[in-house]
Amino acid sequence: MSTRRHFLHQAGLTTLALSLPFANSLAQESSQKDQRVLRVALMGLGSYATRVAEAMKTCTKAKLVGVISGTPSKIELWQQKYGIPPQNCYTYDTVAEIKNNKDIDAVYVITPNALHKEHTIAVAKAGKHVICEKPMAISSQEGKEMIAACKTAGVRLLIGYRMHFEANTLDVVKRQRAGEFGKTLFFQGLSGFVIGNPSQWRLNKALSGGGAMMDIGIYSINGARYLLGEEPIWVTAQESKTDPVKFGEGIDETITFQMGFPSGATASCLSTYSLNYLDKFFLSGTKGFAEMQPSTGYGPIKAWTHSGPLQHPHVTHQTTQMDEMAALIFDDKQPLLPVDGEEGLKDLYLVEAIYQAVKSGQKVSLPR
Repeated sequence: MSTRRHFLHQAGLTTLALSLPFANSLAQESSQKDQRVLRVALMGLGSYATRVAEAMKTCTKAKLVGVISGTPSKIELWQQKYGIPPQNCYTYDTVAEIKNNKDIDAVYVITPNALHKEHTIAVAKAGKHVICEKPMAISSQEGKEMIAACKTAGVRLLIGYRMHFEANTLDVVKRQRAGEFGKTLFFQGLSGFVIGNPSQWRLNKALSGGGAMMDIGIYSINGARYLLGEEPIWVTAQESKTDPVKFGEGIDETITFQMGFPSGATASCLSTYSLNYLDKFFLSGTKGFAEMQPSTGYGPIKAWTHSGPLQHPHVTHQTTQMDEMAALIFDDKQPLLPVDGEEGLKDLYLVEAIYQAVKSGQKVSLPR
């Protein structure tokens, strides 16, 4: 009996020993899947890239692991500051080489607007997911080509709409969709600031594709769409320019524009590079209103409705954005407000329609 018990005991231990590595492997695999982190390289190391990098320090689902720049001295500084390994550093000329780097999942393109198409397509061809800062391109045709390239490569294309994940913004959107404001009939969007250095790329048509509208006005375009929950069917617009030297040909200084929607709702908006303290959204309906000021700045966002103030705590927008985008890529999470290439393309159609309305002085109809 003792021999039999000894044999069974030993056999049990052997079976356990053989099964433990497999069990541990399964547990480890499950844990890794649950904790998968989006490994990101930033392309274009300007001031906004720095803001994103700092925000990513507190991300739980995304991590900065690489950099891509046309300026070698910047790469060295970023290596030291953020602990970027040499093998994850690239230039614009060597970006295709990231195809062979298994430590990078996605590239966030934060270069001047006119370079977005070229850089997005290069990253897509290298087999990496693309996050592209807005506006996604300088024309709708470029936007279409970017979407097509990412689809062909089988990678995701996401646009840097950080407000689409901000808590107060989403609260107002949910209330509007739930009918808390009744039928929403009017939106006002004020977007502007006094721009500084006249030699910066944002005032260079070849790099920016336009002026204030491409930079700050797009917030009011996008805000009108997500707060009214509709797509515009017409636009009108008027431009004024007080400094034709600073704001040269093709660089809009100030544009006021109006949009009409299928429900009969209208939007009245202002985009400018010459006035500060313009960061306000106002939504009015038959049963109530919502107001946000600041509405799109880096935060905190302040919002209130006819029922009182919203109290969502401020979280750095880019931190939330990158964690949420990791979930979109890895978990196929569906956001309340889309951030895909098609969303970016819709804004570009409207930017082009507004510029057309400025030039013609006529109402421009949009396809339904």
